[in-house]
Amino acid sequence: MFNNIPPLTRNLIIINIAVYVISNFFLYALQKPELYNLLSAFYPFSPNFKSWQIVTHMFMHAPFEGGAGIMHILFNMFTLYSFGPILEQSLGDKKYLILYFLSGLGAFFLFNLWNFVEIQQITSTLQELGIDITEIYRQADINYSGDILLNNKTPEIFELSKELLIDLKSPMLGASGAIFGVIAAFATLYPEARIGIMFIPIPVKVKYVLPVVVIGSIYLGISGNGGGIAHLAHVGGAIVGFILAKIWKKHLYRFK
Repeated sequence: MFNNIPPLTRNLIIINIAVYVISNFFLYALQKPELYNLLSAFYPFSPNFKSWQIVTHMFMHAPFEGGAGIMHILFNMFTLYSFGPILEQSLGDKKYLILYFLSGLGAFFLFNLWNFVEIQQITSTLQELGIDITEIYRQADINYSGDILLNNKTPEIFELSKELLIDLKSPMLGASGAIFGVIAAFATLYPEARIGIMFIPIPVKVKYVLPVVVIGSIYLGISGNGGGIAHLAHVGGAIVGFILAKIWKKHLYRFK
């Protein structure tokens, strides 16, 4: 099967799978989650953020955890396998790589832009209530070995402090943003293409599917009903994929 996949898509799938195997079945089995802490992308102003995470988070996926987490990487890789080869062949190697990585960066940017707005609201409220947030930032460091002691003067202060701590310690990870960029580019270049969707008996034109998915992701991301999924990252990737495909579409068959 891999021999029939164009080289860039094939190598991206192989790298993602290799990183998943190493981070889960070697290091996690040895109770060494350091790779997740180093390569997943934390909020840029978190004490856990490292500059390389902007790129490396695209190759990390949810931990195996008894089998449930494996669906994350399986879904992403199957989607890349479904849409990537066509774009790689039509755009050419250089544009395809630009599309993939810029979409991943767009996902990181939009997700953390929303994070910034939310965290600023929390910190402003805590400071208005007379709380020094520097201690929360100190305790948010994944290398912090002391007791987590949040201010509990009032239930509101305790909940806000807890929410800020979670935001600073919770990374984003996965290739979904880059892959949503691939899907958006495909829908822009081939809007009349029909794809099968679970629970819908007939193929649906991709130009109808993408807006529904994006609008749904915006709602879930803003409402906070995402269930631990970085929906706004998907939107960021899709926006970049759409813009790049629009730019390239006019010259698709002249320049590669």
